[in-house]
Amino acid sequence: MKGLLLKDFYMLKKYCRAYLLIAVVFIAVSFFSTENMFFVFYPCIFCSMIPVNLLGYDERSRFLQYSGTLPYTKAQFVSGKYVIGLLVQLAVLLATGIAQAVRMKMNGVFDFGDLAEIMLMTLVLSAVTSSVCLPFMFKWGVEKGRIAYYVTIGMICALSVVASGLFSGDWETAVPLDTVLPVLCLVGVGIYALSWYLSIVFFKKREVR
Repeated sequence: MKGLLLKDFYMLKKYCRAYLLIAVVFIAVSFFSTENMFFVFYPCIFCSMIPVNLLGYDERSRFLQYSGTLPYTKAQFVSGKYVIGLLVQLAVLLATGIAQAVRMKMNGVFDFGDLAEIMLMTLVLSAVTSSVCLPFMFKWGVEKGRIAYYVTIGMICALSVVASGLFSGDWETAVPLDTVLPVLCLVGVGIYALSWYLSIVFFKKREVR
């Protein structure tokens, strides 16, 4: 398992630098933007798709076939993608949180509760993004699973717009965020765990050629 994570980390450094660069740009923009929360949500959501791209590189290099000769199970291979995705999301979320905390401090509006709400919403959206895509990718392969990828991107973009509305003045009075966010977090954890389980089941049944 450690070897698979190390392999994915090296691939991340070599092939996914553009993702991280774009995330940094959006985090910088979110630092100066006080109106559009999309710039806060998007970096973590965008980087949550890195496991999909790593899986695509594995398929193109025929690593899936080669991995059958290694002392790793299919469950461990799937788990590696979910773990690396979660680590990337948490790293980007931390950077986003620091940027937002500094911005709030500079503007004299820092509130830990508001910051925690934004970060929790961001984490849920990013986790759901990869959760929806990955089972299809492990079942049919990256190329055939592209439809799920594009549908998910459209869905998450729509959800991010709705999430942005949650933090505007009108929504704050209509929606009890203190109640809604814990429920959303539980739903997000459940979706991620279910996605992880389904990906393992699908990949075990898939014949890699």
